[in-house]
Amino acid sequence: MTGALSYDVFVADPIPQNVTELVPNGDKREFSPLSITMVAGERDAVLVDPPMTMAQTADVGEWIDASGMNLTHIFVTHGHGDHWFGAAELAERFDAKVIATAGTIEQMHRNLGMRELFWDALFPGQIPITDVIAEVAPHDGIDLEGHLLKIIEVGHSDTDDTSVLHVPDIDLVVAGDVIYNGVHQFLRESHGDGIDSWLGAIDAVEALRPRFIVAGHKDKSLNDDGARAIEETREYLIAAARLLRENDNALDFFNAMLALFPSRLNPGALWGGATALYA
Repeated sequence: MTGALSYDVFVADPIPQNVTELVPNGDKREFSPLSITMVAGERDAVLVDPPMTMAQTADVGEWIDASGMNLTHIFVTHGHGDHWFGAAELAERFDAKVIATAGTIEQMHRNLGMRELFWDALFPGQIPITDVIAEVAPHDGIDLEGHLLKIIEVGHSDTDDTSVLHVPDIDLVVAGDVIYNGVHQFLRESHGDGIDSWLGAIDAVEALRPRFIVAGHKDKSLNDDGARAIEETREYLIAAARLLRENDNALDFFNAMLALFPSRLNPGALWGGATALYA
């Protein structure tokens, strides 16, 4: 007889970027809040998507310590550095194994290769020295005290080779950046058929019929209602696709999206995507 599972979420607050230029609406440039999820049994736990900076990683380490759980695995849903740069430090601290899909590991190496020009430029001196230590995740998922945590590959979302963690026993999907929750979505890699592919990834998550979804970037004042998060993420992408056709420059697109989604956090993420898509 296995015990019940539970989950908890640590949301790392937005941090300023090393960019002096303001967002067109007057906001300072900052990085979106990060969600770090712990799926726990009676003794053991699995961490999903560790954070980026040394300070965030230390805070998450204290959070894990306070839980009293034995961390066995760290799972990375996709290759963006903000969701794994702290993995090696936490793996060493808690003697846990870092795992990801083969596609995600390839994207992790890509992000490491662009670290100096992109990540370190945005957050100088804040990101730990690290390497990609992830091993390819077992095909059948992760066994957590007799409960199967399923790893589902869903393709392109806000980057290539994305996966999600499905925990059927508690109707949970830890969705990485396939699903957003109250935060402007990262459209920078949505060239060509990127939005259509992302919509397909959302469909794959919806087919799992989760009651709860933890989004990789969430407004911590919002709950994890799965149906709402799916619908709002899909609505944002459909609007973006339409407005990309209707507007011929980044500023008009940005303003039109902001008018439709005024309550979402971090318009700077939207502006970064807009400038890339219209470059």
